[in-house]
Amino acid sequence: MRFLLWIIILLLTVIPATSVYASEVENRIAELQKKIAELQGKEDSLKKQLSLLDSQISITNLRIESTKDTIGRLSIEIDELGREIERIEVLLTKRSELVLRRIPESYKRASASNFGAILFSQNFSDLITRVKYLSRVQEQDVQLLFQLKATQGHFGERKNLREDKKDQQETLKRELETHTQELESQKKAKQALLTQTRNDEITYQRLLAQALAERQALERALVEGVKVGPVKKGDPIALVGNSGYPGCSTGAHLHFEIRKNNIWQDPGQYLSGKTVNDEQNGGSRAFGSGSWDWPLSDTIRLTQHYGKTPYSWRYSYSGGIHTGYDMVSTSSDVVRAPKDGTLFASSQACGSSSIIKIKYIDHGDGIISFYLHVQ
Repeated sequence: MRFLLWIIILLLTVIPATSVYASEVENRIAELQKKIAELQGKEDSLKKQLSLLDSQISITNLRIESTKDTIGRLSIEIDELGREIERIEVLLTKRSELVLRRIPESYKRASASNFGAILFSQNFSDLITRVKYLSRVQEQDVQLLFQLKATQGHFGERKNLREDKKDQQETLKRELETHTQELESQKKAKQALLTQTRNDEITYQRLLAQALAERQALERALVEGVKVGPVKKGDPIALVGNSGYPGCSTGAHLHFEIRKNNIWQDPGQYLSGKTVNDEQNGGSRAFGSGSWDWPLSDTIRLTQHYGKTPYSWRYSYSGGIHTGYDMVSTSSDVVRAPKDGTLFASSQACGSSSIIKIKYIDHGDGIISFYLHVQ
């Protein structure tokens, strides 16, 4: 009885504490998200960008700690269920053995006729006693069978509950891994921002202006581009270069971008699968799930991905999204058409004293691929 009381007290103290902790985490995350929303409405500055990154890092840290806490509690619950299942299994074994012993005896008793009870009874009172005894034994047998069935059901329920909690734990472990990778990426982004700007507001604004100048040059190229003619998949269309330097380029590379109905697309959805050197995150990795050829030949070094990257803070016009792939090849500077289409060329001012050369291919169906900084 004291043990049961102790368990109840423990549950009353631990469960609310856990609930309070989860509530505090959610409240803190909500506060940080509100702060991010407020920052988004402010004029762009290095201080604002650093505050955004710090808030995002804090949110991810909170989610990591909350997920770890939940995984820990699930581990305790899984262990407790394991011990409970072991106890139920012992009880189930004992009850099964008891039923197996009693069934033959009950069968023998059931086989004996009431005449036998009358024959061996010394008097009527003895007969009544024998009949009552047989009836009570049968009731006990039925009760035992019900207990066995209930134990089997409880055993199955606890096992299913433990498996459900194990599944929850595995899901949370995957979420934890995702949050951990996200945190690492956010920390890299902050460090890259400080490194690229040297923690200087003037440098920050200059880099933003360069990225915007590149975007504006690309938009003008769409209007002013000169038609070159039809090209087939694999045809050479340009050479990798550094045109636009220093106004909107920092080194020789190919910026490859795809739009559909003037909306940026992830190039990986169009390019065929290929393993490339992933210089943004390190190591080698497979990219691509489409059917287009890659515009450069092997071996390709992918220096910046599509989407959120350590450098994409510059692209405020796209919501901080790098709108294509930046790449170079270790074997050739020749850029080739990844798919049939109509080729256009344009040269545009980019910054106060730079000229960026742009090629693009209209593939039809509203799909256009772009090739920037070519020679």
